[in-house]
Amino acid sequence: MDYIAWGLACEELEAVDTSLRVVMSVHTGLCGMTVFQWGTEEQKQKFLVPLAKGEKIGCGVFTEPGMGSDVAAMRTSAKRDGDSYILNGEKMWISLASKADLALVTVKTNPSTGQSGERPAARKPSEGLSTFIVDLHSPGVTSGDIHGKLGVRAGSTGWINFQDVRVPAENRIGAEGEGFKITMSAFDHGRYTVASGATGIIRAALEASVKYSKTRTTFGQPIAEHQLIKEKIAKMAQDYEIAHLLYLQAGWMQNMGKRNTLQTSYAKKFATEASFSAANEAIQIHGAYGFSDEYDVERYLRNSKGAVIYEGSSEIQALIQSGYALGERTDKPLRCELPAYDEAYWQG
Repeated sequence: MDYIAWGLACEELEAVDTSLRVVMSVHTGLCGMTVFQWGTEEQKQKFLVPLAKGEKIGCGVFTEPGMGSDVAAMRTSAKRDGDSYILNGEKMWISLASKADLALVTVKTNPSTGQSGERPAARKPSEGLSTFIVDLHSPGVTSGDIHGKLGVRAGSTGWINFQDVRVPAENRIGAEGEGFKITMSAFDHGRYTVASGATGIIRAALEASVKYSKTRTTFGQPIAEHQLIKEKIAKMAQDYEIAHLLYLQAGWMQNMGKRNTLQTSYAKKFATEASFSAANEAIQIHGAYGFSDEYDVERYLRNSKGAVIYEGSSEIQALIQSGYALGERTDKPLRCELPAYDEAYWQG
């Protein structure tokens, strides 16, 4: 499966239900792909192989109760203790929190205690972060689910608490202090799956609206014959094509080994906002029935709202895009770039 096929799979999953795509996003996107990009060969064999085989379930653990988009402001910490790190803190709004076996966790490492004990203080908060693979069955790890969500009710979203959790130093992904860059890479992977999944909601809303409008009659004719209904359906069809092409572009760039942070941001912002709009219009087309759970369109609306917020809100995407447009942001080389698709290697 190349990067384009990965996106197509996410679209198909979310056209059925968002919770299915979320599992794909956090297991393969936030966790698996990030280990694939930044992990050593030994770490790939130890963690990525069981994740790829489905023997272990992975998740990404970044957000905290008082920290969402401001990643550098996280408080969960890890302090070096011999050949291990001791983790303390709590993470919130974590998909698969109570289901995953392994977690890619970014925390604040003590900037004054590297291996030599002489590591200089970080110049800025983002330089004081490091990322680890944590076995969620380790002593000191507790987790639970959050209830009462607007949408994605079939999925596990919860919290994870770390209380003096000992993590081997060999489980650190990348160098100490590279956690911010690793986390941003994870978000790129996650946003790609969110964009392609949201495209599935647009398609599902469109298909439901076409089907309903052809069978529901008013004033002696199917409502599909009314011009205002045609306008709504035309907008959904247009948005689907745009969202589809945007994520395919990002997938193609990944296949070629090209950085695609900006293109993935375009796809994520457009597709998630368009999916919310499509679901809202689908309810309007269904009328009173759309307001009930007799039809799926109300679920599409509830599920679509989350994606406008998580994996970087629409406002964060606007800042990213304007940064590139104004010349304030450029893609700097990463120590570990995402590998291009290599069929012989990937299938070997």
